[in-house]
Formats: sequence, structure tokens, C-alpha cells
Amino acid sequence: MAMDEKFRQQLEENGADVEATLKRFMGNDAIYLKFLGKFPGDPNYANLGANMEAGNYEEAYKCAHALKGVVGNLGLTPIFENVSVLVEELRNKANADVDAALANEEWQKVKTVYEQFIAIINENIPQ
Repeated sequence: MAMDEKFRQQLEENGADVEATLKRFMGNDAIYLKFLGKFPGDPNYANLGANMEAGNYEEAYKCAHALKGVVGNLGLTPIFENVSVLVEELRNKANADVDAALANEEWQKVKTVYEQFIAIINENIPQ
């Protein structure tokens, strides 16, 4: 299955690096689409949200770090960039040392771009 041009355009217009990502996937659209299709089911985002809400920043860090790897591999650059800032804010800090206001502000940015991409993926790859 080849990537639909409209889908590719939507991804790129929202900041995804489709070209470089396809190179990582050896130019195989079908495999890239398969992994994009699985992305909405990845638990790291939901777990990150639950831990952010609970103020459990050490666990949130683990989820954010895992999510960073997933979105990096998928070329979802805007999510990657935002979650990277959150990862750095949470890295090696006890809960009391985290700037909760800053961490939550970064979490809101992650949510915004994540939801944009999930909507695009769900619109183009039936779950």
C-alpha cells in the first residue's frame, strides 16, 4: 500500500519529516504506514498524561522519554520537539524539584501537537 499524496501532504504541512523517515524505512511506504497506524495505540502518551495529572514526574519522565523515541522514529517532528523539552524539564529530578507550572505548560504543547497528528492519522488510516 502506497502512501496517499493527501496524507503525506497533511503530515508534511504539520511539520512531519516524511522524506527522512521514509529513508529510515528504506523507502517502504507500507511499513511506514503500518507503524503510523499503530501509533494511536501506543500507551506512552496516555501514561504520560496520567502521571502528569498525578504529579508523578519520575514516571512521567519515563513515559515522555519513551514517547520521544517513538515519535522520533516516525518523523513526527513537532511532537518530538515538544516532548524533548518536557523530557529535559523532568530529567533526573525528584518530584519536588520539578517546576510544575513549566512542566504542565510543556505538557499542554505536547497534547496539542499530538492530538493534531492523531486526527490526521485516524482520518487516513482506519483503525
